[in-house]
Amino acid sequence: MDLMLKILIYSYVFAGVQCVPQVSWLPCQFVDEHVFLNSENHTETQLVHRQALLQFGQKGDAPVNPHGITFLVTGSKLDLRRYLEGAEAEQVECELHRFSTPGIHIRWPVKGDHEYNRWFTCTLKHTRGLFKVTGLLRHQSDQPPSGQPDYHSWTPVEDRETLTTTVAMVTKTGSPSVKAGQGSEQKLDCQFAVDHRGPDVTVEWLWQHRGERVKLFSHNSRTGQTNGKGVSLKSLAGGDASLKIPFIKMSSEGRYICSVTVNPLFASMDINLQIEEAPRVSLNVGPALSLQEGGEQKVICVAASYYPLDVEIVWYDQDPSSLGHRVGAPLPNKLANVLLSSHKPNSDNTYTLSAFFYLKASLRDSGKQFTCSVSHQSLRVPIRKSFILTVEEPSRWMFYLAVVLLLSILLIVLFMMLSYLRSEREKSVQKKPY
Repeated sequence: MDLMLKILIYSYVFAGVQCVPQVSWLPCQFVDEHVFLNSENHTETQLVHRQALLQFGQKGDAPVNPHGITFLVTGSKLDLRRYLEGAEAEQVECELHRFSTPGIHIRWPVKGDHEYNRWFTCTLKHTRGLFKVTGLLRHQSDQPPSGQPDYHSWTPVEDRETLTTTVAMVTKTGSPSVKAGQGSEQKLDCQFAVDHRGPDVTVEWLWQHRGERVKLFSHNSRTGQTNGKGVSLKSLAGGDASLKIPFIKMSSEGRYICSVTVNPLFASMDINLQIEEAPRVSLNVGPALSLQEGGEQKVICVAASYYPLDVEIVWYDQDPSSLGHRVGAPLPNKLANVLLSSHKPNSDNTYTLSAFFYLKASLRDSGKQFTCSVSHQSLRVPIRKSFILTVEEPSRWMFYLAVVLLLSILLIVLFMMLSYLRSEREKSVQKKPY
């Protein structure tokens, strides 16, 4: 990016203009293509990244940056800025590409100075994934098509060239990535608009996952033929091609592709649907656990019915003196003697994992709080389950009972020994001859 463009960007940001529909230009990256035959006579494409500006205005306007490539978007029935939902300028990423047509002349039914057109795509994305907009830009030309795909002989774009364009078609999704739980209802957003009335439009929805590809819906406005379901034909007539999924199942996960074709133009939107199920966390002990000194207890934390697979379970303990203190208290201590089970698959394709350790009671641990913390991508904050340990000394009656038992055992042994000695003595007397 040259110095002039950097100065323009910084001056724009510090000017306090925050709402994209108010801006007159956006910095973009123009991904140009160099197509050539390699040594094996195969066609290869080399991508060339070039800095450019997307400038909004009227035909003949001077470029904001005369030292760079300018795509001047002039007035038409479609305004790209209207589809950006008031996002701030620094939240919008802009990328421009060439658009290849079959090389056959198809008249675009909008008046212009020239009969022929060169096409470009402009993609505007929110940096936090809130939307994605693709505009097909029409640049009028006096050069007729060659009859072959135009990528074989792209018309060069010079470093300081200004390309005057209009927006011919727009597609947009407000849900590039969707996370949903099983059993929920979802609507995958796909909108489109064309710069003239009554276009011959074909709309399709495809689902793709792990090599499998299925056509879910298709509609052609010219023939009226419709296959599949999930899209309202009434809404479709107004440019709303959103797909409704009434009941999300685990098999619903995958990439959904909404495509719009108005010959010779084609645009598609990818929407990734990911299933998320939050874990249910439980302990095998109550909130208070009492043990006698020297006693042992297996403590288990179970994270059940989560999806996708990755989950983290960590056990901590915390001294009684630090409980209830937010400032200056020592951090909880992570337990090292924790064992993990394997991820157990459930019948509904979710998973269960347990983390356990053996707790040997010691008087110095009495009053400690033990906490199981479970983290998963479906959770904004980890789920925590805790219990407080109380360790008791053996009671006196146990001591007395032990003494009584010991004395009883000694008396029994003594009685048996005396009985044995008496018996032996009697036997000895009976054996004497006198």
